[in-house]
Amino acid sequence: MGVLAHSQLREYVRPRATPEPIVRFETPPGQQAQVDFAEVRFPWGKRYALLVVLGYSRLLWVQFAPRQTMQVLMTGLEAAFRAFGGVPRELLFDQLKAVVIADERPGGGKLLENPEFLRFAAHWGFRIRACRPYRAQTKGKVERPVRYLRDNFLYGREFLGDGDLAAQCTTWLADVDNQRVHATTRRVPAEVFATEEQACLLPLAPRAYRPLIASPALAAPTAARPRVPAAAVERRSLHTYATAAAAALEEVA
Repeated sequence: MGVLAHSQLREYVRPRATPEPIVRFETPPGQQAQVDFAEVRFPWGKRYALLVVLGYSRLLWVQFAPRQTMQVLMTGLEAAFRAFGGVPRELLFDQLKAVVIADERPGGGKLLENPEFLRFAAHWGFRIRACRPYRAQTKGKVERPVRYLRDNFLYGREFLGDGDLAAQCTTWLADVDNQRVHATTRRVPAEVFATEEQACLLPLAPRAYRPLIASPALAAPTAARPRVPAAAVERRSLHTYATAAAAALEEVA
């Protein structure tokens, strides 16, 4: 037997590792939403699409932003909650840095969430869930809409800028994505949401979340960069202050 034939036979009889099966799971109405960011490039710059999809109805919400920060995530989620008219009981994320600081579950440890985002979750009443490292497939309900967003909405369209992008996306969600027969459920997301899921969502919080840390990035603290609240200083010319002082003296006189 030749060397090539022998190596081919050995490759054929060698036992191959069976990949871990990916089990698709369904959640009850109002139980879960899955969240993800998708990077998109336009002629005027890079943008990040924040996608939130309700697990039961598959209703999709999308918003584009120039940055992928915790502040963008939190304000975006608040906009999604208002659009849904309620809050899912849990939100499932990938290993998103704005949400997860460390994940020690593979070694028997725990999931360490960002304290600021934990407060945000408590304010709105949802529980944080995160995919295990290298197991983003468990977040497939939002991974597939990312591809659908690219193929059905972004490709082949022209956008004048961020405003036009947002307007076209709103129309596409209302008239196309959420009105189509979903490939998995074989039902129309908007109809399922209106008749079965919306009433099961948690009520909205009475006000928006107010971050404890007044930082634009709301980044997690590090040893090299401790968290320091940002202070906004109003700067004016000396002439402005001189004019104000003269006016005050005239009022006293």
